[in-house]
Amino acid sequence: MIKEIIGYKLVEIGEYSITVQNLISILVIIILTKIFLSVIRKTLLKISKLKGERQEDFYTVIKIISYIVWVISLILILNLLGIKVSALLTGSAALLVGIGLGLQQTFNDFISGIILLFEGKTKVGDLLEIEGRLMVLNNIGLRTTEGTDQNGVSISIPNSKIVTDKVINWTHQEDKKIRFNIKVGVAYGSDVELVIDILENCVKEHPKVIDKNLAEARFSDFGDSSLNFELYFFSKEIFRVGKIKSDIRRAINKQLIKNKIEIPFPQMDVHMKKY
Repeated sequence: MIKEIIGYKLVEIGEYSITVQNLISILVIIILTKIFLSVIRKTLLKISKLKGERQEDFYTVIKIISYIVWVISLILILNLLGIKVSALLTGSAALLVGIGLGLQQTFNDFISGIILLFEGKTKVGDLLEIEGRLMVLNNIGLRTTEGTDQNGVSISIPNSKIVTDKVINWTHQEDKKIRFNIKVGVAYGSDVELVIDILENCVKEHPKVIDKNLAEARFSDFGDSSLNFELYFFSKEIFRVGKIKSDIRRAINKQLIKNKIEIPFPQMDVHMKKY
């Protein structure tokens, strides 16, 4: 009776069939695979804690092991069903060529994902700047990479874009600090030395500015309608630097008004001549 139940064919297509025994075996393979990967993941995370390293550094190893184990499990399932992988690949070669031509970009992203995982230079938790937009990486998949920008918006980026385009990884900075700048223009006739003092004092008062002795204001150029200055400062708050710049600009504007220094707007003088 038990043999009959186990050997009962649920699906039968030509030479191939799926019995109750096959279904149970497939479920066992999937469950064992998940248990094995869970044990591997917990073990690696414990190792990372003991070594005092970032857990994100082990993310790549976990991801690669997961893909390899699942591929092996898939091959076992196919063999269990009597489907030879070598014969399957040979018989579907023409189909695979056609699919490959239609999905070139997808395969490009797939290969790029493998490169990102094996290369290890870009990791989960890294702060990247792509096309002038900052984002923290949350997940590196085989086709796309997911992250969160400064506005809390979730972004998915094709892996090929990270591999081939110009991408800045701010996390690779050794001292984790970056120099930023703010541009300010004041009216012609303003006291240049006073403006420089105001700019440097305003930036040094901000608590998120580090190495305050390196903060510097420069008289950068004579503009069409203003004397142009640039204010340079260092900060570790790369992801939230927009808020820091806003605070400093507010302080600068307050001090310029207090000292009766005008911030001009573009204007043009028109001279009329009579002939």
